[in-house]
Amino acid sequence: MGFTSTIRSAFIGLPIGFLFFSQVGYVARVEGVSMQPALNPDIQQEDYVFLNRWVVRDKNIKRGDIVTFKSPKYPHQKLIKRVIGLSGDVIHTLGYRKNVLEIPESQCWVEGDHTGHSMDSNTFGPIPLDNITAKATFIVWPPGRWQNLDNNYVPDNRLPLNEIHVIAA
Repeated sequence: MGFTSTIRSAFIGLPIGFLFFSQVGYVARVEGVSMQPALNPDIQQEDYVFLNRWVVRDKNIKRGDIVTFKSPKYPHQKLIKRVIGLSGDVIHTLGYRKNVLEIPESQCWVEGDHTGHSMDSNTFGPIPLDNITAKATFIVWPPGRWQNLDNNYVPDNRLPLNEIHVIAA
């Protein structure tokens, strides 16, 4: 392979690679314990997840999605949390300045799965949907943890209050 063909490959490959990572997605390491047990159940071996940018481009976010966003407190830091509430949902917070809150339009409520060990909406409040940069769709490493993350799971005790139905006997 000559110098000219190497340069030509770089001219073609670099823009395609940049386009893929900026528009489609990329693999990232998950640090910390805030998403245990869904992510990093064994802190000795951190999970690597595929962060799908393509699926969040139209802001079609659902309860239970695990998403990444810029931290409202530390903008240089990216956080990964689970969506607990969407616009119009009434939720019970865990230590936020209001015990019960209706999520404003075009915003969502995010929490770590490891309650009490997470900097999340209970610290900084709802986040704008526009701040969401990607959705974690698959654990790619370690091989023993390969799994799809698109299950929209929300713990029963974290369901929005306006979604809980009381059954009278």
